[in-house]
Amino acid sequence: MAVKKQLKTSISIITQFYPPDYAATGQFVYDLAGALAQEGFDVSVFTGMPGYAFRQTDVKHEERDNGVLVRRTGSIHLMSKRIRNKVFSSVLFIIRCVIKLLRKDIRGSHLVLTSAPPFLGLIGWLYNKIFGHSYSCIIYDIYPEVAVRLKVVPPDHLIVRFWEFVNHKVWHRAESLIVLSEPMQQLLIQKHRDLADKIHVIHSWADPKFISPIAKSDNWFAKQYDLTDCFVVLYSGNLGRCHDNKTILECAQLLSYRSDIKFVFIGNGVGSQVIKQAIAMGELTNTLQLPYQDREVLPFSLTACDLSLVSILPNVGDTIAPSKIYGILAAARPVAVICPENNYLRELVAEGDCGACFDNGHAQELADYICWLAANPHIQSTLGRNARRLLERRYTIDRAIPKYITALGLSEQSPLSVEQTQQSFHNI
Repeated sequence: MAVKKQLKTSISIITQFYPPDYAATGQFVYDLAGALAQEGFDVSVFTGMPGYAFRQTDVKHEERDNGVLVRRTGSIHLMSKRIRNKVFSSVLFIIRCVIKLLRKDIRGSHLVLTSAPPFLGLIGWLYNKIFGHSYSCIIYDIYPEVAVRLKVVPPDHLIVRFWEFVNHKVWHRAESLIVLSEPMQQLLIQKHRDLADKIHVIHSWADPKFISPIAKSDNWFAKQYDLTDCFVVLYSGNLGRCHDNKTILECAQLLSYRSDIKFVFIGNGVGSQVIKQAIAMGELTNTLQLPYQDREVLPFSLTACDLSLVSILPNVGDTIAPSKIYGILAAARPVAVICPENNYLRELVAEGDCGACFDNGHAQELADYICWLAANPHIQSTLGRNARRLLERRYTIDRAIPKYITALGLSEQSPLSVEQTQQSFHNI
């Protein structure tokens, strides 16, 4: 049992999204903050009011939750699906952060800044310049590289050059940088070789206690949406610009004649609008589309299927890391990943023997796999058990938290175990 003690180092995590918001980044920060608090660290979170999926008003501006002091600043959410309004909302959040963090008790002694929204790291740079304040950055997506790869802006655009300049300034002064995959690390080193020593790879996770295997016959969510007597293919979460919605759509169209196979989409994003239009035009007769679900529903929605999908476009695999795969593993469901040949997710699936991977555009192969898996429930069960074992072995918060403690430079402040304490007294 650890001996809890008050530490000089207090950690303030700054993120625009935090539960009850539906953004995946917020969910992971929630787990991280709570785990650090359980380790004995003084942890606080400064965030915005919920508004990722839809606005929630019954949320306190300040509360203690999961052992963490959470402070929320007011936010404006006007037509938030439009990029310009997302940018406006993000800028307002950053300005509020700069003002609020003038109070030393809010910013603590070490800042941890996420990459959502973009330019949030400037807060760390600013307070380092003014007060010598230390900070670390958690990089969930590598921008502006994502925008360039998706051809939203040309690589030589003024915005891109300015963004890269800001990134280097922010990352150069940071104590440490945390990314979610080895390809992301390699890309950062390729672009900024002088940062190699401060980059840490820490994979995301899922909570095996929160999400556990549930049979569809015992699952109220599956019963509510009439999913118990058919083979269900699930896509849960954001289906955005970085995800391959075309291959998924084509696969669903190929199997639209199969009344015993049902596609379920939960979430939002640009790709979700494409699915919605296809349903309205009668192209997907065996498809159900649902909005984001509350966090407490997640253990039931993720287990209301027989196969889950993950997809990444060919040219963004080293700029993002789809965290939804860890919840799928926790749910003990097979996974089908649509991604390029060199993507790291192929190694993950192969290591766990928990599903299959398909090249982008190979919708027929994916459709054939779905039909084969539907006809072989015993293989489906085996792959699901393998998925759960992989999660428990590699991708839990217990595995990740020691790495975060090291990356954030907190190792020397970690509470001592009883045995370590006794040994220290013996040595005196």
